[in-house]
Amino acid sequence: MDKNFYITTPIYYPSAKPHMGHAYSSIIADFFSRFKKIDGYNVYFLTGTDEHGLKIQRSAEKQNKDPKAFCDEISKTFEDLTKTLNLSNTDFIRTTENRHKISVQKLWNILEENNQIYLSKYSGWYSVSDEAFYNNDEVENKDGSKVAKLSGSIVEWVEEESYFFKLSEWEKPLLEFYEKNKNFILPESRRNEVISFVKNGLKDLSVSRKSFTWGIKVPSNENHIVYVWLDALTNYLSSLKYPDESNDLFKNFWPADIHIIGKDILRFHAIYWPAFLLAAKIKPPNRVYGHGWILSGDEKMSKSKGNILDPLEIINIYGLDPLRYYLLKEVSFGNDGNISEDKLENCINSDLANNFGNLCQRVLSFTEKNCASVIPDHKFIKDDLVILESLNNIDKIRSFIDNQDINQYMNFIVDRLFASNKYFNDQEPWKKKDDKLRLNTIVYTSLELIRKITILLYPVMPKTSVKVLNTFNIKEDEIDFASLKNNEILKQQSKINKLDILFKKIDK
Repeated sequence: MDKNFYITTPIYYPSAKPHMGHAYSSIIADFFSRFKKIDGYNVYFLTGTDEHGLKIQRSAEKQNKDPKAFCDEISKTFEDLTKTLNLSNTDFIRTTENRHKISVQKLWNILEENNQIYLSKYSGWYSVSDEAFYNNDEVENKDGSKVAKLSGSIVEWVEEESYFFKLSEWEKPLLEFYEKNKNFILPESRRNEVISFVKNGLKDLSVSRKSFTWGIKVPSNENHIVYVWLDALTNYLSSLKYPDESNDLFKNFWPADIHIIGKDILRFHAIYWPAFLLAAKIKPPNRVYGHGWILSGDEKMSKSKGNILDPLEIINIYGLDPLRYYLLKEVSFGNDGNISEDKLENCINSDLANNFGNLCQRVLSFTEKNCASVIPDHKFIKDDLVILESLNNIDKIRSFIDNQDINQYMNFIVDRLFASNKYFNDQEPWKKKDDKLRLNTIVYTSLELIRKITILLYPVMPKTSVKVLNTFNIKEDEIDFASLKNNEILKQQSKINKLDILFKKIDK
């Protein structure tokens, strides 16, 4: 069994400070990364910043800054965000690094050698904001401006000499690839969207620009800059030391298991990227998952609309783990979702304080008073085994992760939390003081339920989960998903450490 797992976020465009959409993609990727780690995988988790292109150059010029100095400054805010979000990323890549430039120019050379690139002239619509080319039927008039229908961004008419990638030649091979790899694009609605676009016909893609200078130079013609998306997408290879395909990183982790991206960059990842790779005789990634947007009200967040939600502000008020929990549970993965203080507060009160926090406090408090804060002895009866074994189906839980069914995973946890609280209530250990073995068994079962549920919550709320597991003297590097199958991990007579209140209820 292959126990290596490679997951990526989009590399973020540092033309402005991070917003909730960036945080969401990163938290999703970190969730999968952490789960795979506790399931025994060697995980390579990549994030970073995409720092070239006209948009960056213009943003730097507006602030009278050198583009590299501008990128250094804003890229740092994204790197700092990885720490604020408690991400477990292996690498943080910047497209201004030399290791990346080497990879991009090597890939370009291979595409040229394989007769996939030719020099011609580009005439058409270009969005600086999206760094994307659009066909006539993808552009509309709005408020006196030409905008892309897909993003609403203003487009400009561009005419210049350009190198082209023979994308049109890859129409049929791509459709065959999608047919053979039915789960390459998820969710299904995104797959259908991509297939429909490809079936409508692919035109050759402009892959260089000559009208600005901020980017990686085309190795065979330094008057041209490599198109920012060909440049950016290559980061997934350059982090693995490509073009050295013999090194252990590349051999162990390519092809990537999954690229987590926002739906607005689906075309680049699901059409252009596999076409570039196939043309270079490199295996495409196993999966591209295009999630929805985190909306502000009913609109996508954007700097121009002034409706950006700052994740740092929300974390400062409510804490990181509650935000992670909310985004993973309350947003239907694959669809658009929104966040509001009212919904977040309800989630903290009902799920975290009343459900998980309440279970931990009640059981541990009862253990302290009646079992001197040590793991008691036990003799299971059917009621105990039924609820313990409801958490034993690790194959079912793994399938939620492997199919990116985050909502099913979260619903499973919430269901088990309710059932565990009910078990403790229904068993009434406070009425069993004359039957010490039964009281002890109820306590032991409840403590094991907390252990098992907390392991499942670890990828969601790592800091909180580590705090709870530390009460049982289980360290972070000892968390083991497979241990869910064992109902007797906790050692009798071992000491339980004190646990502070996990979540304070919010007065409303």
